Amino acid sequence: MKKIITMGEIMLRLSTPEHRRFVQANTFEVEYGGGEANVAVSLSNYGLDAHFVTKLPNNPIGQSAVNHLRNYGVGTDYIVRGGERVGIYFLEHGASMRPSAVVYDRAHSSISEAKAEDFDFDAIFQDAAWFHFSGITPALSKEAIHLTEEALKAAKRHGVTVSVDLNYRKKLWTSEEAKAVMTHLMQYVDVCIGNEEDAEKVLGFKPGETDVSKGALEIEGYKSIFKQMMDKFNFKYVVTTLRESYSASDNGWSALIYNGEEFYQSKKYDIRIVDRVGGGDSFAGGLIYGLVKTGDYKYALEFAVGASALKHTIHGDFNLVTVEEVENLIQGDASGRVQR
Repeated sequence: MKKIITMGEIMLRLSTPEHRRFVQANTFEVEYGGGEANVAVSLSNYGLDAHFVTKLPNNPIGQSAVNHLRNYGVGTDYIVRGGERVGIYFLEHGASMRPSAVVYDRAHSSISEAKAEDFDFDAIFQDAAWFHFSGITPALSKEAIHLTEEALKAAKRHGVTVSVDLNYRKKLWTSEEAKAVMTHLMQYVDVCIGNEEDAEKVLGFKPGETDVSKGALEIEGYKSIFKQMMDKFNFKYVVTTLRESYSASDNGWSALIYNGEEFYQSKKYDIRIVDRVGGGDSFAGGLIYGLVKTGDYKYALEFAVGASALKHTIHGDFNLVTVEEVENLIQGDASGRVQR
């Protein structure tokens, strides 16, 4: 089995219990997670040989993050040790009309100050089939931009398929900064994943009259920008999640994929949210799994949407569902009945 490589930052997550506000909290629940780490856990959970690349400090908190990944079968041999700290993010869970909130404390984390020379990318990508990264990683620092491009160059030298989740984070960089960097990196990408905000803020494409905050989707607008993105960047697939945000607790969830010839829209799920964080990462993990295992982009999209719908019901960043559970859902069993 060929390796699947993801690279990025894994962070210490401190979240308020029982939907409390930050100002109410006397304790925090401890989790670990981060975009590409979450994807690696999903892929390992599905039985693929997933490896995560990052840099973590050589201290007990850094080791805890490594142990957390190992607990779910993710390969950690390519994690470099050094630097001063693990990035932290604080999460306040929203409910109903009150949105969730995130506060970052990640400046000067080990991976944000890592150098490309810290990693042997030719060894990392030897016998690899797929490389996944997100727009979060190059947003961390100028060093991280160079690190990301060097990884991408190595992936291409080894004939590896590359996917990106555009993942715009306005607390990390401006739209103008994102466009300048990410437009350049798209030359290495085969599969582009994003939502309506990512398409606009990162690559400059706006999908028609869509306004996710009003639960309104205008599918023809997506089709228009997909064609433009395919023409400009020559992707193999362009993919978007379609989130209809009725409230912080209830969302509509589906997705759309384009292969340059055909558009395909998935089944839609109405989900009651337990934990939204990691929803997009679980989608990316499901899509990669479906494409690697079958090469059928329609199946891959349905698997990705089903997997991420289930992730929204699980506390923490990681999607801890099995292939069988996802298969049961996409085949029509959404009853939620007790299994005994």
